[in-house]
This record gives sequence, structure tokens and C-alpha cells, in this order.
Amino acid sequence: MSLRNPYGDFEITDPQAMRALAHPVRLAALSWLQKNGPATATQLSEHVGASPSVTSWHLRHLAGFGLVTDGPPPSGTDRRQRWWSAVAHGFRYDMPDTPEGAEAAGLLRAEMIKQSLGAAQQWLAETEPSLDPEWSRAAGSANTRLVVTPAEAEEIESAIEQLLAPYVQRRDRGETPAGAGSVRYLRITLPEATI
Repeated sequence: MSLRNPYGDFEITDPQAMRALAHPVRLAALSWLQKNGPATATQLSEHVGASPSVTSWHLRHLAGFGLVTDGPPPSGTDRRQRWWSAVAHGFRYDMPDTPEGAEAAGLLRAEMIKQSLGAAQQWLAETEPSLDPEWSRAAGSANTRLVVTPAEAEEIESAIEQLLAPYVQRRDRGETPAGAGSVRYLRITLPEATI
């Protein structure tokens, strides 16, 4: 597992790690840590729908795959508490060639799509009504059908990543321009069945 990609995302290649991350509580915990930064299991529990002890167990499981780490608490906080952090702001995986790997990646993909659709529905119900008109107009959605080869689909994905990479990377460098806000970019590519 490495961080060698345009976003600096954690690259998951181990099918067992994919299967572990396909659990709804683990994926929600990792997503929350990636967005909000370090937290305790107790703080995370209200956001992931599990008790603090169950959340702590899932965090230890994620740590076993190197996706999260426990470390020193932020300054001014109780040093007796265990603080967890995501090791990267995002993650990615490729569909493995083995049957076990393909099954694990399929489970992870299904949970990611489920949580992404839930986030979009929550945004529609809770966030969009309170947005300034300028930000509301900046929101977008599309449903575009392409006719491409697998290689062309990979080229498109790579071009999108290269386009977004500077905006992802400047967050890590603390280069946030005035008026900038957090935007979640959900992208789902669904190859259609051949007729």
C-alpha cells in the first residue's frame, strides 16, 4: 500500500483490507476522520452509528491494515484518551484479478456507492437549503453516457484526477484561497452491460 497517485490517496491492494473497509462502520469512521481530522472512538461513535467500544474495535481493525493510526492527542486535550487519525485524505483501490480480490472489491464498491448515495440525499435534505445562492449554483450533477474502450475509460479517469489534483494537494499545503469552501466530488463510473 502506498501514497503514489495524484491525490496522495492511500492505495489499497490487499483484498483483506478491502473486505475490512467494506464494513459500514469502518468506512464511515475512515471517511469522517479523512474529512474532520483526529477524533476519539467516543467522538466518532455518534457519527458512525455504533457504541464507543464497537467503534474502537473497528478503528483497531483499520489500524491493522494501516488505514488509520493512533497518535498523540491534539494540544489542550485529555492525554488519557486515544486519538485516531486517517493516514491519508482519501483512498483508492483497483479491482484485483483473483476471484477473492474481485469479491472483496465488489463488497467495498457496493458500500462506497451506498454511503455516497446517502451523502447525496443528506446534502439535498440538509445542506442545499442553507447554501448561499453562489454555492448552490456551483453544485452540479450529470448523467452522461459515453461509448469508450476500457483503455479510453482509464484515460478519462486519469485526466479527471490530473485536473482535480492541484485542488486536493493545496489543502495539504495550507493554500486555501479566500472564499474557498469544502466541496465533495462524488464520481461513479458504471460500465453498462453489452446488448
